[in-house]
Amino acid sequence: MTILIDEPIWPFRGERWAHLVSDESYEELHAFADSIGISRETFQGDHYDIPKPMWLTAVNAGATPTDSRALLKKLKEAGLRKRNKETK
Repeated sequence: MTILIDEPIWPFRGERWAHLVSDESYEELHAFADSIGISRETFQGDHYDIPKPMWLTAVNAGATPTDSRALLKKLKEAGLRKRNKETK
């Protein structure tokens, strides 16, 4: 059971963003996001987008920093990866 977060390198709306995922379950991910003040309404189907200013908060709360490829691999291995058409 691990919450993973990649580096906030993804540009969107003038800010840099990271991805927050669980390698166990969506329930674990939702509970973690809730514990750091991230609204469930921002859930993106299989991850949360975390703005750069919140990155350290997530890491200090227990998220494990990893690179994007490793994060995606773990998400797929857990069977939690959803394609774009599945998230709508």
